[in-house]
Amino acid sequence: MTVNIVALFTAFVGSVILKESPLQPVQLLWVNLIMDSIASIALSTEPPKIELLNRPPQGRDDYIISRTMVKHLICMSIYEIIIVYSIVFAGEHFYPEPEK
Repeated sequence: MTVNIVALFTAFVGSVILKESPLQPVQLLWVNLIMDSIASIALSTEPPKIELLNRPPQGRDDYIISRTMVKHLICMSIYEIIIVYSIVFAGEHFYPEPEK
């Protein structure tokens, strides 16, 4: 989920600052497809646990995403945004292109 947030944020801010998005729509679709398929494979290969089956159901007013999960999503998104933006805006200093 954090990758989707970072990809959309990068596409928006990049298009505002650079006048052209660093990620094309097809690239955003590939990122979403790959990240969602990896997560679904990880969830589908996990064996069921008896403790989960014996647990009572969640209440109707309970939140799906807890406060801890929100904090982790925000922190990971900020970390990934820092890495992506350092590559987008200062990448030529990290990875110099060979001169022709």
